[in-house]
Amino acid sequence: MPAALVLLAAGSGTRVGAATNKVLLPLDGSDDPASSALGLSLRAALEVADVARIVLVVRSGDEEAVAAVAQPLLGEREVAMVAGGDTRHASEQTALGVLRADIEAGGIDVVAIHDTARPLAAPELFAAVIGVAREHGGAIPAAPLTHLSTRDLQPVPGALVGVQTPQAFRAADLLSAYAQAAADGFDGTDTGATLERYASGVRIVAVPSTPLNLKVTFADDLGAVTALLT
Repeated sequence: MPAALVLLAAGSGTRVGAATNKVLLPLDGSDDPASSALGLSLRAALEVADVARIVLVVRSGDEEAVAAVAQPLLGEREVAMVAGGDTRHASEQTALGVLRADIEAGGIDVVAIHDTARPLAAPELFAAVIGVAREHGGAIPAAPLTHLSTRDLQPVPGALVGVQTPQAFRAADLLSAYAQAAADGFDGTDTGATLERYASGVRIVAVPSTPLNLKVTFADDLGAVTALLT
């Protein structure tokens, strides 16, 4: 049974200091929009096998710019584009609404949700989390965190990991958890937080990742991604 991929691109460039959505900024020093975080994320998503649906969640007003990135990459493939909400959770809820009929009909078994501000996530990572979610129920990429300190500058003890995306979950469990969250007015920080709260019986497994799957949040992050690409 095929999976579905949700690509979140409804953020902004506020902390990056850009006048436009940060995921639309070219990252290889060129003017090619396909080299943006959105373009790189969509390229990776299109290489993942056994994917029936791809949903692009965009910021209202960005539709034309997003289409300019997506159309040259799609070939014969299609994606659904939908305007996101005011929060990440609301955007995820909207995407699940697009996929609801396919999930309820049993046409999609796993949904993976990815923040396109992480443009270096490889197709292999998408495939890995989807496979683990099929087997166990849920999967989240995790990478080791080192050199952390407390507020008084003491080393943080123990082995810690940072949670990343794409995160993948069995579709029916995901749909049920978000329906309960909507009824409660709950707004999760990420997909895993909502599943943890409303689908306690679902096992969520950490999938090994690396710090190279970094998130573009600040201007320095744009430079780091550009350096890694070039």
